[in-house]
Amino acid sequence: MRTNNLLIEIGTEELPPKSLSKLAVAFKDNIQSNFTDNDLTFNQINWYASPRRLAVIVEGLSEFQTDKHVEKRGPALLSAFDQNGEPTKAAQGWARSNGIEVNQADRLKTDKGEWLLFKTQVKGQAISQFLAELVEKALKTLPIPKPMRWGEKSTQFIRPVHTITMLYGKELISGKVLDVDSARSIRGHRFHTSAPFELDCADNYLSQLEQHYVIADHRRRKSIILEQVQTLAKQENAVSDIDDDLLEEVTSLVEWPVALMANFEESFLAVPKEALIYTMKDDQKYFPLLDKNGQLKSRFIFITNIESKEPDIIISGNEKVIRPRLADAEFFFNTDKKQSLASRLDSLKNILFQKQLGTLYEKSERIASMAKSIAIMLGTDQEAAYRAGLLSKTDLMTNMVMEFPDIQGVMGMHYARLDGEAELVALAQNEQYMPRFAGDNLPTSDVSVCVAIADKIDTLVGIFGIGQIPKGDKDPFALRRASIGVLRIIVDRTLPLDLIELVDASIVTFGDKINTTDLQTNVVDFILARFKAWYAEQGIAAGVIRAVAVNRPTRPADFAARVEAVKSFSTLESSEALAAANKRVANILAKNLSDEKLSFNKALLQEPAEIDLAKILELVEARIQPMLEQSDYTNALAVLAELRQPIDAFFENVMVMADDESVKRNRLTLLSRLRGLFLCCADISVLN
Repeated sequence: MRTNNLLIEIGTEELPPKSLSKLAVAFKDNIQSNFTDNDLTFNQINWYASPRRLAVIVEGLSEFQTDKHVEKRGPALLSAFDQNGEPTKAAQGWARSNGIEVNQADRLKTDKGEWLLFKTQVKGQAISQFLAELVEKALKTLPIPKPMRWGEKSTQFIRPVHTITMLYGKELISGKVLDVDSARSIRGHRFHTSAPFELDCADNYLSQLEQHYVIADHRRRKSIILEQVQTLAKQENAVSDIDDDLLEEVTSLVEWPVALMANFEESFLAVPKEALIYTMKDDQKYFPLLDKNGQLKSRFIFITNIESKEPDIIISGNEKVIRPRLADAEFFFNTDKKQSLASRLDSLKNILFQKQLGTLYEKSERIASMAKSIAIMLGTDQEAAYRAGLLSKTDLMTNMVMEFPDIQGVMGMHYARLDGEAELVALAQNEQYMPRFAGDNLPTSDVSVCVAIADKIDTLVGIFGIGQIPKGDKDPFALRRASIGVLRIIVDRTLPLDLIELVDASIVTFGDKINTTDLQTNVVDFILARFKAWYAEQGIAAGVIRAVAVNRPTRPADFAARVEAVKSFSTLESSEALAAANKRVANILAKNLSDEKLSFNKALLQEPAEIDLAKILELVEARIQPMLEQSDYTNALAVLAELRQPIDAFFENVMVMADDESVKRNRLTLLSRLRGLFLCCADISVLN
């Protein structure tokens, strides 16, 4: 069967840069799924994307679908023929639908009976006969939040579509997609080429586009931009401030990237660098330059979509564009400096945090109180924690943050320093929001930790207290992120904080604003539940988490220590057998041991195996007690692993449910001690 490479290109108006890659990958995945479902064989599919096109190249695609052997079962013989042996209407209708006579049908025999059977070989269709339908289907299921119509057409897509090209090798496959006929016409660069060109072969797609100033390979374009920016930065003995989101967006804005360098007045460097960097990156899509000490330089790099003969004109134009933006930032900064953060506290009384929970002023007071309580728990600076918490939301009332919301906290830190606040108080203004996202840095000082945890716990308790618990993927107050933030901070710094104590301290600060019924339990359980997702990202088995969660340890650092211990234990040779034994013990006790407290009597031990287990159990209890007091669960479980042999011997040689009631209850008590010893760390029976 003939194979060839297939090109599918959708030529459009400029596509949204922040979703370009997502659309291209989804298009490729949809094509791949549709081709597989339709019995088309191919080697691989590659996606391509630029501002004005989405494309895929399917390599080694077979010209025809794979032939299929089809079997269709008909009526049972009992209902296919009447008493005279003549075909019934049901049999005749079934045969007619398959294009045969009843007497031409085969028979299917099973142990349940016999049926009519139609067998045939269905020859695969040529790709040219149904490609347009598959492409249209792939486009209709793209993740497009707001499709649009254009002109007088009724079709919808994310942007107006101008060209459709479907080439199988050199052969143009005809068809209409999104009301546009397939043609060889491909549009090159918007400015460097004046007219579309005719593509002769799918294999020449990338090379011919490049001749027309379009680098269609998104990943290659991204690599070129990164290399150009880094080269220019190196020439300046500087480092470019590049983050992947910005690089991705810039890559999706251009088809022929050219990096240029420009300047701005050094006087703007008096403004905190974060505000200037935010303006350059977020508003203008520029790459700021930093010196070896991390200080902002008065130069930046930008990517243009044209190879100009007079680049100085483009550079000058970008310098003129950035100047008023930086001037705005400078004006806001100078204006804000005239008023201290503390003087802005009263203005928070006019800003609602949440209708039932009050204003930002009330939230700030709660955070301050909570931060002080946490500082007492940690034995750190109470007054600094209280002060940092009280000022924590005041920078929201500054001109700079109102204009650039993403730098809240950062500006609070700078303004606090200018106000002469203690450095720990100033630092906490920024670090209160850490971690802002997965993998973000954590607070560096104890005072910052107090404020960061206080802020997150306050939001959790407040929102739960008014009954707005997250459901499904709806989490408007980002309570899941806040919970993971609390866990990360406590675990990373191995803090001796208990979630129950934190939640109880927060509940007190709300007074009668919230409903406290089951509130503590609900909030603590919600936070602890985040461990599952957090550890899943680290590749830790769900069974390990469940084994620890059974005991519901409410100190996150203790929870983490137990997880590491069970994770280590699960790699031991004896872990599987011990897990099975624990499960057996748990089942026996659940069925036979009442809640009454029983005493263990050595005199009732009869069998050598139970005497041996009791003796070793007593020694192990003494050995691991100091380990448990130090939360050294890893070594404790390693010691408990030594019980495998005596436990196995016990179950092989001892009848737990003895006829003598006192002996039976004594053996159950021994198993209960064994079970309790393991539960001091985790319920390892869950691992089985």
